[in-house]
Amino acid sequence: MKFSDFILGDSVVIELQATTKEGVIREMVESMRAAGGIPEAESENIINAIMRREELGTTGIGNGIAVPHTKHISVERLIGAVAISPEGVDFSSLDCEKVNLFFLLVSPPDRPGEHLRALEHITRHIKNEGFCSALKKAASKDEVNKILADADANGQSLN
Repeated sequence: MKFSDFILGDSVVIELQATTKEGVIREMVESMRAAGGIPEAESENIINAIMRREELGTTGIGNGIAVPHTKHISVERLIGAVAISPEGVDFSSLDCEKVNLFFLLVSPPDRPGEHLRALEHITRHIKNEGFCSALKKAASKDEVNKILADADANGQSLN
């Protein structure tokens, strides 16, 4: 699996305006809707599904990273977004630190394997501080998409 298999390039958000967990999720879902990945009529349902998932346990995994995700019947394929918050957002992370880098996933309920592979792919790459640092410093959507494409081409994250 590669980032290009699921990240919608037009759904990258460089400077999140949101200051709350729900606000981040809303802004990211809106970016996915604007990129054509989510039907407009389903945005609120998807936001609610992600928030219910967050109630089960935070997806703020630490080191300034969160990977909110859900399965939803309104999407035909696995889709994802990337967002950066220079100021950081309290996301109830496991390490109690603010989150600067977000990966959001939404997948069809009948494709759990793809969902797990995408989570695994993200997890493998975010273990590399160089990859995360490059994303956090990115100044444009194009730069984020290039970092993701380079990671895909190399089969590994940046060093």
